[in-house]
Amino acid sequence: MITVKMDGHKNILGVKIEAVKSGDVEMLQDLILAAVNEAARKVDGAMQSSVGGMLGGLGIPGL
Repeated sequence: MITVKMDGHKNILGVKIEAVKSGDVEMLQDLILAAVNEAARKVDGAMQSSVGGMLGGLGIPGL
């Protein structure tokens, strides 16, 4: 129902809200919060994946 698009700096680029009944404000707030958190997790995962790919062959401990 809610989609949040975020860039690599965790700036929100867009929010898409599909049809929601007017009485569902609390649910809408919860869905937006969950969508923003999910977008942030995806950004973190993508950044970690790209950095891991660049440093993968170096054998640096802790990375």
